Amino acid sequence: MEYITYKNRIAVTENGEEVGEVTFPESEKGVYVINHTYVDDRLRGQGIASKLVRRAVKEIERRGGRVEATCSYALLWLARHRGYDIGDTPLSCPIN
Repeated sequence: MEYITYKNRIAVTENGEEVGEVTFPESEKGVYVINHTYVDDRLRGQGIASKLVRRAVKEIERRGGRVEATCSYALLWLARHRGYDIGDTPLSCPIN
């Protein structure tokens, strides 16, 4: 698998075919919102979504930005791995 970082998106490919992505547009200067995570059905459960979100967080931090999320998967990932309190945040983005 190969992970490719674009301006506001990281894609993962397998044998040249894109099989997953995470997107993180800049909502305001220095604030990036992880708003979408997708992994092909046949590859789910292998930790690919987690790797995508981890890479997005690292890329945002490398840019000196602040991480926010509206994608439910990213919100849960941040709560589990980074100690973010998602409180009553609505979960709006399935992994697809």
